[in-house]
Amino acid sequence: MSFIKITEKDSLYNNLETWTTKKLLFGIHKEDKKINIAIEKVLNEIEKVIDLTVSKLSKGGRLFYIGAGTSGRIGILDASECPPTFGTNPNKVIGIIAGGSEAITNSKGNIENYEDDINQGWKDVSKYNISKKDIIIGIAASGTTPYVINTLKKCQLKKISTACLTSNPSSPITDYSDLSIEMILGPEFVTGSSRMKSGSAQKLILNMISTCTMIKLGHIKDNKMIDMQTSNSKLKNRASKILMNALSVSETIAKNLIEKHKSVRIAIKEWKKK
Repeated sequence: MSFIKITEKDSLYNNLETWTTKKLLFGIHKEDKKINIAIEKVLNEIEKVIDLTVSKLSKGGRLFYIGAGTSGRIGILDASECPPTFGTNPNKVIGIIAGGSEAITNSKGNIENYEDDINQGWKDVSKYNISKKDIIIGIAASGTTPYVINTLKKCQLKKISTACLTSNPSSPITDYSDLSIEMILGPEFVTGSSRMKSGSAQKLILNMISTCTMIKLGHIKDNKMIDMQTSNSKLKNRASKILMNALSVSETIAKNLIEKHKSVRIAIKEWKKK
């Protein structure tokens, strides 16, 4: 299959500046409805990435996401949500973005130029002593981001497992990915604005990867987050409700257990010892 840069194709809609707000909303929504259809077609590929990730993490490895711009920010978002949701060590799932921490909230000046640096990505992942035990997923809607591609290339040379997520099938990034998730979403509503459909699809797929991985690693019991952090009132109340249902205890007892053990898993374990 030849490489066609779908993400840069002209929008299917013209003269957007003349549209009413309602028409704009319906147009964007019409395009967004294509996301789930596109993801359904690559579920088999997502499954392979998840199974490899589970294999790596179950043996002490780590999951890395690497990207630039929107793709990098989405990777960091998913990584940052794993500790509070699943109780994982912050170093278990790591998000890396071209330009570093400043690029998370800032796209001004030279920040966006960092994605063209072919050497910086490897320098950035090397800070974490990435090894064969780990897996790295390159995220690039275009599939052509030098920062990401060259990092995957160097990882492959060192026998580190690689995967990619892109909206341009058969793009260069797939040449250096052991596993590829290649979505066909069509042109963006605003020509070239891959923060829209591509970004939304990336978020959904990373949700799948991290959530399925953590379920298979035992961080979910039934459908509850038994390893979640209990760092604020909302989370403490959620944890208490889990204990009330799991142990058939009163709200008062459940809250006392959470205050004492700071963990749903430990609270259940200690209660059952009685």
